[in-house]
Amino acid sequence: MKKYTFRGGTHLREHKDTAGKQTERIPEPKTVSIPLSQHIGAPAQPVVSVGDAVKVGQVIGEVPTGLGCPVHASISGTVKQIVTRYNAMGAQIQNIVIENDFLHTLHESMVPYPKSPEETTCEEFIEVVRRAGISGLGGATFPTYAKLQSAVGKADRIIINCAECEPYITANHRLLVERGETVISGMELVMHALNLPEGIIAIEDNKPDAIAYMESRLEKRRQLGRPANIRVCVMKTKYPQGDERQIIYALFGKEVPAGKLPADVGCLILNAETASAISRAFWRGIPLVSRIVTVTGDCVREPKNVRAPLGTSARDVIEFCGGLTQTPKKMVSGGPMMGFAQWDPDMPVTKSTSALLLFSADHDKANTIHTSCIHCGKCVSHCPMHLMPNYLAQYAKAGDTERAQKMNVMSCVECGTCSYNCPAGVEIVQYIRVAKNAIRAAAKRLK
Repeated sequence: MKKYTFRGGTHLREHKDTAGKQTERIPEPKTVSIPLSQHIGAPAQPVVSVGDAVKVGQVIGEVPTGLGCPVHASISGTVKQIVTRYNAMGAQIQNIVIENDFLHTLHESMVPYPKSPEETTCEEFIEVVRRAGISGLGGATFPTYAKLQSAVGKADRIIINCAECEPYITANHRLLVERGETVISGMELVMHALNLPEGIIAIEDNKPDAIAYMESRLEKRRQLGRPANIRVCVMKTKYPQGDERQIIYALFGKEVPAGKLPADVGCLILNAETASAISRAFWRGIPLVSRIVTVTGDCVREPKNVRAPLGTSARDVIEFCGGLTQTPKKMVSGGPMMGFAQWDPDMPVTKSTSALLLFSADHDKANTIHTSCIHCGKCVSHCPMHLMPNYLAQYAKAGDTERAQKMNVMSCVECGTCSYNCPAGVEIVQYIRVAKNAIRAAAKRLK
């Protein structure tokens, strides 16, 4: 069997300890705090008021113009507060706090789309995805309807990204082996709507049960007379395989030019859970009101994969997993490579929360050696974007953003491979982020 891969990257210790643990649905919490900005683009504006009764799936936040996603109630109950809270990046975001009535009353809009896929136009289908509030569930949270729009007339294949290359996270893995049909269903809906002749399900080879299950589902569909041109491609396990540029290069040997999108080289890429959410929105009328979260780390008593309503606090999720065995030194939302450290145990689960990782001081063995660059070249040889991170970090540290920009600092995907492999402990990615932010700020001032 051919295994696809890309140049650069690194093999991390996987820690996929929850891969064999079936997803459990967390009991609805007493309250949820739902941020109105869980996507790239303009924050949603509240369309409900304090004291309003709301139902599951009801729109509570809408983006009137520009790029963005509507936000829906994940439980039924009463709006108790509309408050401003800090998110993981330190930005102030409005949150709608709902007190649960535990009736789980569904909103009247939660009905299957009335037309068949054959009767549904591309524009109508994209509007279904927009109204469902679906954004990229791999962590990027780019509004999915906008990604579909950008691919119309340009893409000729869809790739479902099932790499899940970050350590610890197994949410997509469990989705594939438990509800893989919904991933295929969402994929087929997109292929039909956008007239895409080819579909690929890209899975890393450390998920043999998911590979076997998805191949068996596709074979069964072919036997039932549904011979869609969909196939499973097995990827060599390597980080950051989940980056869309690396998947495209691994599969087709094509590089996405700087400043361009995958659609510009004929590809539309969706995360596995995003495809599943599209299926639920079309066939059942369910907007994006919950997601699968991997909860693990050496401080968690019972590591699990859980499906949690959006807005559920990390505290409630951790309590469902048996609580803590010791006080964590660090709590991370997302993976250890590209996730964000959290300081608030009441932070809510959002559309970008693929994992909650809680590590003790003993487990969090960050590189304590911090010296100047020793010019070993490891960061260069491992960089999947074929940049020179050593120079980018030096220019950023010196405040020389002009040279950093000339060396394509804006092409850095901030995967952390350079910092991970640096024997000198140089915080390369942090320097690069500083340079990128300075360049963006300068460009904004010139507008």
